[in-house]
Amino acid sequence: MIKVNFYDTVDDEKLKFAVIISKTDGKWVFCKHRERATYEIPRGHREEGEDIFSTAKRELAEETGAIDFEIKPICVYSVVRKNENSEDETFGMLYFADIKSFEKKLHSEIEKIIITDKLPENWTYPLIQSELLEHAQMLGFCKGV
Repeated sequence: MIKVNFYDTVDDEKLKFAVIISKTDGKWVFCKHRERATYEIPRGHREEGEDIFSTAKRELAEETGAIDFEIKPICVYSVVRKNENSEDETFGMLYFADIKSFEKKLHSEIEKIIITDKLPENWTYPLIQSELLEHAQMLGFCKGV
C-alpha cells in the first residue's frame, strides 16, 4: 500500500527527493525516461552535501533542459510504503516551476520531454503524481489540473 502525506516542514536531513511540477507558456512539462514507456513529473534524488533547493534546480535543468525558469517551493511531502512486515516513509520537497526557455539537447537519462495542455494518461508513478498535483492545485499552484 502507498500513501502520500503533506507537511509544512520536516528536518532538512529527512528530505531525499525534489519533485518539480512544471509549466511553460501555460502548458505542462513532463519527462519520459529512456528505460520506461511512461511519463513523469521532473524529479530526482538529493546528492550528498546538496541543499534541497539546489537539487530541485539541478534536476529541473537535467531532466527538462530548462535554462531560464522561476521555481517556488510548495510543501514537504512523504510517501509511505506499507507491507505486512514493515512501513517505510520517504520525504521530499515539492516545487512549482515556470520555465521560460530550454536547451536544445537533454543531458540525462531522460529520452524526451513533452509540452502539453493535458495530463498524460500513462504515469510512471500514478498514485503519487496525482496526489502531488491535486495538493499543489489545492494550495493555488498549477491551475488547470
